[in-house]
Amino acid sequence: MQLLRQSVFLLAGVMAFVGCKKPAGGPPQPPTPAVTVQKPVEQEVIEWDEYPGRLDAVEMVEVRARVNGYLQSVHFRDGSEVHKGDLLFVIDPRPYQAELNRAEADVKLAETRLELAQNELARAERLRKSNIISEEESDTRIKNKQQAEAALAAARAAQQTAKLNLDYTQIKSPIDGRIGRKLITEGNLVNGGQGQSTMLTTIVSLDPIYCYFDPGEPAVLKYQALARESKRSSSTAGEVALELQLANEQNFPHKGKLDFMDNRVDPATGTLRVRGILPNPGPDRILQPGFFARLRVPGSAKYRALLVPEESVGTDQGQKFLLVANAQNVVESRKVTLGPSLNGRRVVREGIQPQDRVLVTGLMAARPGMKVQATESNSIDQAAATASAQR
Repeated sequence: MQLLRQSVFLLAGVMAFVGCKKPAGGPPQPPTPAVTVQKPVEQEVIEWDEYPGRLDAVEMVEVRARVNGYLQSVHFRDGSEVHKGDLLFVIDPRPYQAELNRAEADVKLAETRLELAQNELARAERLRKSNIISEEESDTRIKNKQQAEAALAAARAAQQTAKLNLDYTQIKSPIDGRIGRKLITEGNLVNGGQGQSTMLTTIVSLDPIYCYFDPGEPAVLKYQALARESKRSSSTAGEVALELQLANEQNFPHKGKLDFMDNRVDPATGTLRVRGILPNPGPDRILQPGFFARLRVPGSAKYRALLVPEESVGTDQGQKFLLVANAQNVVESRKVTLGPSLNGRRVVREGIQPQDRVLVTGLMAARPGMKVQATESNSIDQAAATASAQR
């Protein structure tokens, strides 16, 4: 029994000794993180300034009656496109046709009286040479001829007025564009009096189309400085590019030019009204007067820049940084100064060099000072990115 107890104690001691002994190799080391790296894309870029804008028609016409009368007929469909010279409305022409007929008769009467006065004057001149009629009678016939000429001129003016009034009974489109709804229906009396004329409809032009926006005073000063330094054309020279997108669009597909800058800054808002003009070809005519849009204009001259993927940029207490793998594949953190974003890539003004290898994947596993397994990536089409950034 004593021997059995000693054996149990000996076995317990051996197990305790084995359990307290540490492994010779220590804990297993984590595997080397695998990351993907890319060198920055070096290319010429232009920085763009973006603004909200509003589209407006180049031409807008209020179609009004120019003569009084009953509206006889309407010759367009509400909201359709019309062309210059298209017939829109007809006002009852019968009273004006009658007035034109009377004026034409007055012209014939005046022509006949003038012809008679000319004949009498010719006879008087012959008789005056023979002293058959007095000088007073000759002067009377001269004045009669002059009165007949004046009466004929007045009759012809009345005829022209009557013809214009008859033409005004047919109201035609003065421009190409889209017409609104008819504001007056057939059978109603319309007024063509000065200052009281009845508005019948409106027409707005569609191609080209204006876009207005309001840059602030600091931006205006920047653009003026660029123009003085010949880094950008003047906004009034029609050579500054403008790109625009609607609320449901991306990548600014509509291209135009700046063509107007107001002559004073609004003191209430500190902004300057600027206008661009864009083509708006049919048949779709996507750009409509009154639409709000997003537009951009060049905010700098062209310059060489380094671009990295947007997802590579990190933030640490407000400071932007990039993780870079050096020649020994050890991760380094680089504080950087960033520029604008261009199609998913970010311009880096300071902090990296063209030969640096920037981490684009595996960022969560990599830490500064850690050795990584870096793989070069060429998955992004640099040529496409270059073309997009230079737009």
